[in-house]
Amino acid sequence: MGPPRTPAVIRSGRRRFGSVAPVDPRDRTWLAFAVLPGVVAVAIYLATNPYPAHGAGLYTKIAGEILANGYAPPVRIPDYTASGVPFAYPPLQLYVLAVLLDLGADPLAVARLLPGLAVIAVAVPIYLLGRDIADSRPAGAAAAALVSLNPQILEWHVTAGGVVRAFGFLYATVAIYAGYRIFASRGSGSNPPLRAVAIAGVTFGLTLLTHPVYSLFVTMSLVLFWGVADRSLRGLGRGFAVGLGGTVLAAPWLWWVVATHGPGVFAAASGTHGGVGGGSAALVGDLSPGLGPFVVAAIYLVSRRAFLLPAWVVAVELLVRQPRFAYTVGALLVPAAVVALVRTRGVGSGTFDFGSPALDGVDRRAAAAAVVIVLGTVVGGSYFAYEATLASDPSTPEYIDSESVAAMEWAAAETDTGATFVVLGDAAEWFPAVADRTILVGHWGVEWESVAAFERQEAAHEAVSRCGSVACVERETAGVGDDTPGYVYVPKARYTIRGGAATHSSEIERSFERAEGWERAYENDGVVIYASTGRPAE
Repeated sequence: MGPPRTPAVIRSGRRRFGSVAPVDPRDRTWLAFAVLPGVVAVAIYLATNPYPAHGAGLYTKIAGEILANGYAPPVRIPDYTASGVPFAYPPLQLYVLAVLLDLGADPLAVARLLPGLAVIAVAVPIYLLGRDIADSRPAGAAAAALVSLNPQILEWHVTAGGVVRAFGFLYATVAIYAGYRIFASRGSGSNPPLRAVAIAGVTFGLTLLTHPVYSLFVTMSLVLFWGVADRSLRGLGRGFAVGLGGTVLAAPWLWWVVATHGPGVFAAASGTHGGVGGGSAALVGDLSPGLGPFVVAAIYLVSRRAFLLPAWVVAVELLVRQPRFAYTVGALLVPAAVVALVRTRGVGSGTFDFGSPALDGVDRRAAAAAVVIVLGTVVGGSYFAYEATLASDPSTPEYIDSESVAAMEWAAAETDTGATFVVLGDAAEWFPAVADRTILVGHWGVEWESVAAFERQEAAHEAVSRCGSVACVERETAGVGDDTPGYVYVPKARYTIRGGAATHSSEIERSFERAEGWERAYENDGVVIYASTGRPAE
């Protein structure tokens, strides 16, 4: 055995891949370990969520408008606020959703089932990236497990919004892995990584066409890879080719949005949701929670003069104010640090000798890694299952249930097409898609109008969802426009506000029952809807 070493890829980022394929037969077992945690997480989610968690109502509504428009992009999406919202979302997954609906798929079933496919698939590029950065297959499998079972990452990908975000994450991680091969390989003149350039360009384009924040994740990651691992003019040219290729692929959509809505629509959206520019908060100590293990691992790698992963996690934390991205890089960082430590100390080297030809020769480190990954999957899956079954479920809260869907179907069948609603709670996100009726208060999609409009609607939705009286509902609704609601949808049972559990109070029902100008129009065990009868003459 040679002396203990820090993996070359972690140290310099300059491993020569040559003509080696990304996957060979030695990867099969470790790929299975990598994919297993994602399968477990998706199975737990489906078992604990009979309805899709979080919201994809706006996405479903957009897909329906695409179908109604003969697959041409609609200019505005109706029913989300009185005037609707601009259609400026990256369109790829929305068109995929439109095709599925056109084929007869149930939108609620699609929102529940489709994201899980991407959650499982993303384990493959994460495994490959973790494997190559640490020069260790067990490290790749461990990284995939950490990503697959992180509740905060799962919250945004396995839930309903994952019909867009989970696939954006998948495309982004493929692009990042291909970019890593470009810059870390420094391919020789006889074997330049042209295939990696093509794959990175195409998947970067798919990311641009799916979600803007994941596109930012790809861009800053590839720039950092070049700066840390390459810094050559040839690498710069390849990076430019990736960016140009992706931009060309997304150019028709970008041109249409600018021509239809103007360039300001992108500035409006980038100023909401805390997606871009979180550095100021991080610099004053407002860091993503749970970064402690990443900091320790980063310090150790820096002490070994391995800068790529520490620089990456810092860059992501500063530039993207959404913890799931820092957690993704951290999932790569921690196994790489463990590999570096084990190899430096020479811990656990050698093979098992069981006295049996069938069992002898098993690598001790590989066996230990496999056991840790399996145990981690059991523990992580159990914790996710526990969290998903809590009444306050912080990761996979359902915005709708059978009672709310029944109430929305009643609204679709029994109210005029021009009827307007104020919906208390997060069921409002699904209401226009299921009921095909307008909500006056709701921030979904308003980010494409302006930051001010988004913040006004966001604040009004939270406030109205906590109202305990008719006067409060009317006051908060008036704060976002001149329209008065024809109906008010009040959840009677457990519901959520921005994903957080809310406590129902019968006070608002008593207020509506006593108020002049309102009458009960519909009720089931979970929802009561009040209809405006007009104000009495004064």
